[in-house]
Amino acid sequence: MAALAVVRRHSAGFDPRLPRPLHPGAWWVWAIGLAAAASRTSNPLLLLLIIGVLVAVVSARRSDAPWASMFRVYLITGAVVVGLRVGLRVVFGGAYGTHELFALPEIPLPDWVVGARIGGPVTLESVLAAAYDGLKLATLIVCVGAANVLADARRLLRAVPNALYEMGAALVVSLSVAPQLVESVLRVRRARRLRGGQSSGLRALPSLLLPVLADALDRSLALAAAMDSRGYGRMADVPATVRRTTGALVLTGLGGICVGLYGLLDPTSPGWLGLPILCVGAVAAVAGMWLAGRRVERTVYRPDAWQPDETLVAASGIIAAAALWLAGALDPAALEPSIVPLAWPALAPIATAGILLALLPAWLAPPLRLAVPAAADEAPR
Repeated sequence: MAALAVVRRHSAGFDPRLPRPLHPGAWWVWAIGLAAAASRTSNPLLLLLIIGVLVAVVSARRSDAPWASMFRVYLITGAVVVGLRVGLRVVFGGAYGTHELFALPEIPLPDWVVGARIGGPVTLESVLAAAYDGLKLATLIVCVGAANVLADARRLLRAVPNALYEMGAALVVSLSVAPQLVESVLRVRRARRLRGGQSSGLRALPSLLLPVLADALDRSLALAAAMDSRGYGRMADVPATVRRTTGALVLTGLGGICVGLYGLLDPTSPGWLGLPILCVGAVAAVAGMWLAGRRVERTVYRPDAWQPDETLVAASGIIAAAALWLAGALDPAALEPSIVPLAWPALAPIATAGILLALLPAWLAPPLRLAVPAAADEAPR
């Protein structure tokens, strides 16, 4: 009977893979790829398509962790950013273009204030320009939010190189602050609701603030005790010569990377200042990081493995960024819709296909829990 249930489960379209969390680095690469794609365009159709992909993947593959429910906070933050951007443009300089929508009372400014105005006519072109800019920033915020919701920052710390372990720990702690505060607020509100108290509105804010702050303090003390018990910050005994060599390699490598990037971005610089210096700097930085990693003693219990599922998820985000770069090289106007004169934004086929490919992690990522069979399959025979 068990074998028959498994066959039915597969024939009904259930995912046969064992449930497991995806490597957090794959989710971050996927989200960064979409963020890079969003940074290359101000086309509202493409930006809204990226947000739609993010919402679909998060809805399909987010876990039951408390921080997974805070994705809507990022969406609300993005909407607020768009509204603030448009509001500031309306108040401080909304006369860009010729299609006037309405006029605000204008406040006269001194003659020495050049190029600034408060109030006056507001045009459609200025509102659209502000909305496009705000939507781009909102898309970047939602990309970061999707990575925070899908990837556990504490598990990401396992994949950080030894040389960057301390910096990675500080980064993980900072990334965990917002999810933990949201979890504390939800827990306090749930407790107040069970006691019959008011859990929403401005009147409930004072009674929520103190328990949340106390919980945050308790979490900080528990984190400090856990880090101390695990020997955080201990260093191996490394000779002074090795420490000086490590510092020299890291500084030389970072300087070489900066100079090499400048040479690549500046077309007037000599050829030897670009790629050769960048390669030398990267090699020196990697060598310095490797030597610095020998000073840090740490062990990892059950490290996350990078499997083909992780490669496919990360590749979908990289393909989306590459598609936007290729679309911008072939047809820049498709990624930057015209404001003056007004033109309806169009969907570039290459960019659209690349963004839609980033939707594949909703099916490519392994499930987080076992699929529940139909009620008929569970009925006694």
